[in-house]
Amino acid sequence: MKIIYEVKVEKEFGDAIDALKKSLSEHNFGVLWELNFKDKLKEKGLDFDTNFKVFEVCNPKQAKEVLESHIEVGYFLPCKMVIYEKNNSVYVGMLRPTDLIGMFNDDSLVSIAKEVEKELKAAIDAI
Repeated sequence: MKIIYEVKVEKEFGDAIDALKKSLSEHNFGVLWELNFKDKLKEKGLDFDTNFKVFEVCNPKQAKEVLESHIEVGYFLPCKMVIYEKNNSVYVGMLRPTDLIGMFNDDSLVSIAKEVEKELKAAIDAI
């Protein structure tokens, strides 16, 4: 089981961020929150020279559906995505919703997790 889905993109870090936000919107997901670890750690007086940004994203309709079915899934919401640089390349990835939902052993949640994962993978692949 590989709990992450990740792709290397042929974009600069900032361009990848812009492309991800646009693509997420086109797939009915919004960015609720973002954190730039490089900037945050610098704020705290720590040197961290790698661009690494975390996004929490959500499709409100799907979130409502899954929370109404199994409120504890909220521990996994919103969906987390990252963009980072490594070895002069930029990567975009996410935790796989199907693997996270699988921890609940509730087959009724699997279909929505598959749909969420399909849309988020499509959003990543589009950039």
